[in-house]
Amino acid sequence: MSSEPFAQIFDSLPTSLPVFPLEGVLLLPHGQLPLNIFEPRYMAMVDAALSRDRLIGMVQPKGERDELHGDQIFQTGCAGRITHFQETDDGRYLITLTGVCRFRITEEISANTRFRQVRPDWTGFQNDLQKVGCLNLNRARLSGLLREYFAINHLSMDWELIDVIADESLLTALAMICPLSASEKQALLEAPCCKSRADLFVDLLEIAVRQGGHCCSSH
Repeated sequence: MSSEPFAQIFDSLPTSLPVFPLEGVLLLPHGQLPLNIFEPRYMAMVDAALSRDRLIGMVQPKGERDELHGDQIFQTGCAGRITHFQETDDGRYLITLTGVCRFRITEEISANTRFRQVRPDWTGFQNDLQKVGCLNLNRARLSGLLREYFAINHLSMDWELIDVIADESLLTALAMICPLSASEKQALLEAPCCKSRADLFVDLLEIAVRQGGHCCSSH
């Protein structure tokens, strides 16, 4: 993160933002999301972001469509800054977004671009710009739940990392990589603070383990 005062960083956030609707993909503040970009409209979106502030808003589609914009999207997303960019020999873009701040969509902009743009409202998310530190996680309980959850879902993990990664970084990474449903990921994104997100994540793990894998909420 920049060494600028948080208020100055917050005040510099843009008034318009390109958005990338992608179901089941979660970006959280301070998290890192690798993306393989190959559709022309999203390659144009990356080009536009690189020419401005390198910010792209990640949002999830609701699975419904309207005549004006196509896929309806959830109104809360997270903006990420392009912190890695590579162009492949076959013309794709490999990028990494680092989560900066959540936003609420106030309106969708009618723009002459192939990608969608919105007016973001950053109000209420200033704390996203700050590192939280320790969440006082019960690491033994979390590790036990994760081992069951990962076994059920045939996932692998370097378990030694559980003991060395800071609380917020650990919860952010786990929330982003675990195969939760779109609605569960959206609930984690919209959690008011890191502590409530951590509590919700553990609750989702417990429910999933009891039910043999995935939680009961709809996909």
